Amino acid sequence: MKVGNDSRYHQEKIIIKYNFTIDLIYKKMRKIFVSLMLLMGTMSMNAAVSVDRIEPTDWYVGMKDASLQLMVYGKDVRNADVEIDYPGVRVDSVAKLESPNYLLVYLNLEGAKAGEMTLKFKQGKSVKKVKYQLKNREMAGDKRIGFSNEDVLYMLMPDRFANGNPKNDAFKTMRDKTCDRKAPSLRHGGDLEGIRQHLDYFNQLGVTALWFTPVLENDSPNDGKNSTYHGYATTNYYRVDPRFGTNAEYKKLIDEAHQKGLKVVMDMIFNHCGFEHPWVADMPSKDWFNAPEWLLPEYQTPEHLKKIGTVDGARTVNDMYKQTSYKLTPVLDPYASKVDFKETVDGWFVPSMPDLNQRNPHVIKYLIQNSEWWIETVGIDGIRMDTYPYADRDAMALWMKTLDQEYPNFNTVGETWVTEPAYTAAWQKDSKLSEKNSYLKTVMDFAFYDRINSAKKEETDDWWNGMNRIYNVFCYDYLYPNPKSVMAFVENHDTDRFLGEGKDSLALKQALALLLTVNRTPQLYYGTEVLMNGTKSVTDGNVRKDFPGGWTGDQHNAFTAEGRTNAENQMFNWLSNLLHWRQGNEVITKGKQTQFCPQNGVYVIARQYKGKNVMTIINGKNEANELNVSRYAEIIGNAAKATDVTNGRTVLIDKNVKLRPRQTMVLEF
Repeated sequence: MKVGNDSRYHQEKIIIKYNFTIDLIYKKMRKIFVSLMLLMGTMSMNAAVSVDRIEPTDWYVGMKDASLQLMVYGKDVRNADVEIDYPGVRVDSVAKLESPNYLLVYLNLEGAKAGEMTLKFKQGKSVKKVKYQLKNREMAGDKRIGFSNEDVLYMLMPDRFANGNPKNDAFKTMRDKTCDRKAPSLRHGGDLEGIRQHLDYFNQLGVTALWFTPVLENDSPNDGKNSTYHGYATTNYYRVDPRFGTNAEYKKLIDEAHQKGLKVVMDMIFNHCGFEHPWVADMPSKDWFNAPEWLLPEYQTPEHLKKIGTVDGARTVNDMYKQTSYKLTPVLDPYASKVDFKETVDGWFVPSMPDLNQRNPHVIKYLIQNSEWWIETVGIDGIRMDTYPYADRDAMALWMKTLDQEYPNFNTVGETWVTEPAYTAAWQKDSKLSEKNSYLKTVMDFAFYDRINSAKKEETDDWWNGMNRIYNVFCYDYLYPNPKSVMAFVENHDTDRFLGEGKDSLALKQALALLLTVNRTPQLYYGTEVLMNGTKSVTDGNVRKDFPGGWTGDQHNAFTAEGRTNAENQMFNWLSNLLHWRQGNEVITKGKQTQFCPQNGVYVIARQYKGKNVMTIINGKNEANELNVSRYAEIIGNAAKATDVTNGRTVLIDKNVKLRPRQTMVLEF
């Protein structure tokens, strides 16, 4: 027993000694660790502050909203303190996001004057000074006049219109270095300079406003077949794509357009950006995107990326990926399920275009400022907002309300792709059909587009087919708070060409005559005036072909009468005549609209203003027909003759008018 007790005694001494030794070691290691941490902290605090970029790149004084968000990017810049010593400028708040490389600085510029201020970023003993320019506005916000129903918008794709500077076709520093006109979905080399060189062409045609598909940087790769030539995968919100030109060239183009009486509408995308945007590689915060799980590092490994298909939406994705359903009805559907709503607004547009989370107040502030910056910097006259209902409804309403307060006479059109008038009308500003005000002044008339493209294939009967479809569209104009601010069109870059694969100019003239005389804001698509056709059956590129004559060496030049075929000249001259007649025509832009139910295949819609009258007459049959003038006595009155503005001929309207098969007349008296 004694031996055992002695053994236990010695064991306990050893354990005590061991524990004491371990404790000493732990205390020494702890001291070393603390010292190292302090040293590392000191080194970090004293490390040079890095500021790689600040957005917006500059700003303007005298805005109604005196607040300014600066997004500062640089390695570990989140740890920096910010100081500004400039009259009239103060730091309201600083937002430190989850990424260490972003810092949001919120300034108040009330009372500030134009000049160069210095931003000081301090981190320990290290100080980084950055010059930042505050500029005077060229004009007050209420002096900026946007597009209206007095205008006719001409929509074009810069990459496909004209190549004015072959030197910017491709850049070694960009991911897509290809320029191949033989491939319908790769870049072709069109640019802003090509557009600028043809401003006189637009004047000759008679349009008054130009809408370009997005011109901002799209630094995305191609897969050999598809690319982002269309411009809808933004990778820099403050830079024109170098393959289109520079910011300065964009402003030069707009300035010269203004000198020639042309407005310019800028295409913007707030719903999503391009996958190669810096935000994707380094997310400012975990809620910067919808469905951000797919951007986790484990899904961005080389092995994963090898499994991804194209950059045009046909990618193989993991289970975390959420793509939009493309069904817009749940946004307004009073009976919509939560899952349907979420699939519409929270998914990505395509795998190559991650959806931004506009519910994040920092995100929507950034986007609002970006639109204001482009208005102030280059002087755009309007905005076309892509995929409008896919983004957060409340955030987009805030954007529109903010713009309306700053620029009350400006205009924005939102892409609302549903073919029912009630749905479209609910998105217009001050609509009584919605419990929420969108503040969106102009919406796109997909109902008119849908019906006119059905009517062109049909003969008009007394009830449903042909021009009855158009009659029924306009029956629902009581739903719109402002029908004249509804943008009508017969085709665009996302649809088949109106002509399909054919050349039915009679049907096209009927569609265009209606488009340009009804109570709408009309939009044309480039090349319609010279009978450009094509369908999307193979690829979208087939409805986005190069404008003939826009490239050096083109054998066919549709920019000149000499270069156009007889059929192209006939179409161009017919449309140009109608467009010039429409300019400043108050009967069309201000007049009362009256339509008549189609009878015996004839559809008539009339406009009246201050004793002047216009009647658009459509023979919806493939055979000769007759206009029974007595039926339209409330418009014609005692008038005996009229002028057909489509050809300048005098038409007697005191007796029935003979109509050729599918004839179109626009009578003025």
